[in-house]
Amino acid sequence: MSSFHHPKSKLPTVGTTIFAVMSKLANEVGAINLGQGFPDFPIDPKLSALVHAAMQLGHNQYAPMPGLLALLEALSAKVQRLYDVTYEPASEITVTAGGTQAIFTAIAATVHAGDEVIIVDPAYDCYAPSVELFGGKPIHVRLGSDMRFDADAVQAAITPRTRMLMINTPHNPAGTILRDADMMRIVEMLHGTDIILLSDEVYEHLVFDGEPHASAINYPELRERAFVIFSFGKVFHTTGWKMGYALAPKELMVEFRKVHQFNVFSVNTPMQYALAEYLKEPLHYEQLPALYQAKRDRFLAGLKRTEFKPLACEGSYFQVAEYSAISDLPDVEFAKWFARERGVVGIPLSPFYKDPPEDQRLIRFCFAKQDATLDAAIEKLCAT
Repeated sequence: MSSFHHPKSKLPTVGTTIFAVMSKLANEVGAINLGQGFPDFPIDPKLSALVHAAMQLGHNQYAPMPGLLALLEALSAKVQRLYDVTYEPASEITVTAGGTQAIFTAIAATVHAGDEVIIVDPAYDCYAPSVELFGGKPIHVRLGSDMRFDADAVQAAITPRTRMLMINTPHNPAGTILRDADMMRIVEMLHGTDIILLSDEVYEHLVFDGEPHASAINYPELRERAFVIFSFGKVFHTTGWKMGYALAPKELMVEFRKVHQFNVFSVNTPMQYALAEYLKEPLHYEQLPALYQAKRDRFLAGLKRTEFKPLACEGSYFQVAEYSAISDLPDVEFAKWFARERGVVGIPLSPFYKDPPEDQRLIRFCFAKQDATLDAAIEKLCAT
């Protein structure tokens, strides 16, 4: 008999993510996958060519730990252009292996055992486990019933033990955005504290209907205490590249890089060369709101012909819909049933909560798809 005893789990309540579960089901039953958030259309051939050229030129070894200087400079120029704010390339920007690694690293670098971290539910599913891994205590606060930021609830959750507040705009999975009034409330509630802000802005360029992106970068009182996280995968349709970046004041970035260097050390070299060149043309990201708004509108028009009740989608590439007119099943059961019986996969919202509302009947669809994919999905949705 073995004398080995398996170690106590550091994440005893964590299982396989709902994204993996639903994508596996989509493959098994041949359903259209509007669950996991990835585009099904090709990337810009110019970007592919730039990666190939970088490889052919021999840029295939380790990049500098913080990122290729040319890319850091290109990112600094982009931020300056969009927000009229200067982040010093060499000390305040770090290229990461996607937005998730940037979030994990920021938490690892600053959250100590016993620290409280406020997480606004529904929340991207990497937030709470990352906090728990480093001994922190997630404090969960819900969005309002309209899926908008509830500043009073967040304010009430702040204690002397609060180390970090995590916000996300545009929001995944809700599809809502933070506006200037929300950010000013956050300025007020963090004033006079040492609370760090982690602002997840990976859908920065996917804000619709002419609304501005209310970045933490815009607010000096937030910028001085914030890690601001971005993703190349989300904006350039390259989720499989796992390329992102973090911005922070020098003092915070010093701590971030201490962890980053032992986590991934450095990030894919030829892609950094390609992105540095690609960012020289602002049109590559300026055209994104119109592209994705058209997809939202196409999908929304179809959804309105069904018994689903769509919620407001102000940003991201996710549309949340209420399904109580179709079924009273809990959302995980409904999503699995709908995939098998109707041939379309969405993501239930309850896994994004610590304690989901019992009577909530919501499902999230990803519309970052080719028009043909969206039209085929709409046809199946209308069959309800």
